[in-house]
Amino acid sequence: MGMNERVKGRKILITGASSGIGQYLAIHVAQQGGTPIMVARSTDRLRIIADKVEESFGIKAYWYEADLSNDADWKDIIDQICYDHGSIDALINNAGMAVFGYVADTKWKDIESMISINVKSLIRTTHQLLPHFIQQGNGHIVNIASQAGKIATPKSAVYAATKHAVLGFTNALRMEVEDDGVFVTSVNLGPVRTNFFKQADPSGSYERSVDRIMLDPNHVAQVVVQGLFKKQREINLPGWMNSGSKVYSIAPALMEKAMQGQFNKK
Repeated sequence: MGMNERVKGRKILITGASSGIGQYLAIHVAQQGGTPIMVARSTDRLRIIADKVEESFGIKAYWYEADLSNDADWKDIIDQICYDHGSIDALINNAGMAVFGYVADTKWKDIESMISINVKSLIRTTHQLLPHFIQQGNGHIVNIASQAGKIATPKSAVYAATKHAVLGFTNALRMEVEDDGVFVTSVNLGPVRTNFFKQADPSGSYERSVDRIMLDPNHVAQVVVQGLFKKQREINLPGWMNSGSKVYSIAPALMEKAMQGQFNKK
């Protein structure tokens, strides 16, 4: 993949930037000459990534410590970011978490965390930066969703609900702002090889069952950064999984029956 010239000199806010896809997004943005503005809870990791970016690409990366599940604090930090940087050119809502398990066995606290991080904070960030994008007549909002936003499977009811919400929000928002010069893209991913599963399924059995099909976070980040400032409805990885989602939307009951063994693998 070549350079994405559109990223050069642009400021890109990335949530959940301290590990997984987020850290690679920051690196690819810097590699293309953009300025990553990174947000996460882990300041140690953010500092290391910022140093690495500066050392490798001669680009200053900025970082902010934030717990996205704390709405009031997060709102203040977004205000601070806007104050510090003037204009932001793109927002990549990458932060997300899961705890896999049957609804009956899931702790309410874990349900609340998934809803507040995957849905509420994503909408909060977008809502706060949107007037700013509309006013400048350009901007790109990229929501890292999931194929779980299209197909729900047992043991991921709440996670799938949050990703269905993200997809619904993204699709409506895209239509709302299309005449304002603002692009909105959803990134629907299958399982990605990151620390995500350490929390989602501490037993490691889900990770083992999907090992062959896991996406590389570096590759995902590269594809996303290539698509920045381009009008693109959605990015689906891996492609074959999205074909499954299309079949599912036409014949859900049939597919649930056919895929029962696969769906219950978590």
